[in-house]
Amino acid sequence: MLIAFEDRPSDCGVVERVWRSRSERSGPFHSMAACNWVMVVTRHQGRVFLTVRGPETRASMAECPADGEWIGIHFKLGTYMPSMPNLALRDRNDATLPSLSKRSFLLDGSAWEFPSFDNADVFVRRLLRKGLIASDPHVRAVLHSEPSHRTRRTQQRHFLNASGLTQSTARQIERARRATYLLTRGVPILDVVHDMGYFDQAHLTRSLKHFIGRTPAQVARGEGQLSFLYKPDGL
Repeated sequence: MLIAFEDRPSDCGVVERVWRSRSERSGPFHSMAACNWVMVVTRHQGRVFLTVRGPETRASMAECPADGEWIGIHFKLGTYMPSMPNLALRDRNDATLPSLSKRSFLLDGSAWEFPSFDNADVFVRRLLRKGLIASDPHVRAVLHSEPSHRTRRTQQRHFLNASGLTQSTARQIERARRATYLLTRGVPILDVVHDMGYFDQAHLTRSLKHFIGRTPAQVARGEGQLSFLYKPDGL
């Protein structure tokens, strides 16, 4: 395995997951499409820096350096940083914040200590109190099919502005990632087609090649290193 991941849930309402990883060697990996934006702390060759990464609408290849360590905070769909919109960060248009030392970085004119795997929730709550992270309630309403007095077009605009994705793209990405998780757990391909609502195996294959970068058979065989994947809610 090129990269080893460890993850945990969060008790912070805007955080989906907290993870950390380490690489023992260098090599390419498949960066899967993802709806979430993420803050990543990188430690490599004596450098420490924090990157804000937006959602990804398609799979891409990325290069992993040897002996690197990362801590990631995956934020829930509908959250965003007002100063760095997800739409501008989308598809690996990452923003790396200025480092002040090996312990701190610059954000909004102030020094912030790099978060750790254990204190990430405390770090995010401080960001929330400062107004540096916001959450759009209209996105939550759409995700939970709650009634709204807003027009469909207004809801779609809010969803795109907050998440950086259209509702259709977000649904397709989430379905592809759920299908991928099931395949990595040994669920037969035809069962995944049925359970995830794909028309047929060819439909599943097209979806995974676009959003995951692998065919269902390749995922099932464990071919190629994938980026961070965790058990979705409801599975």
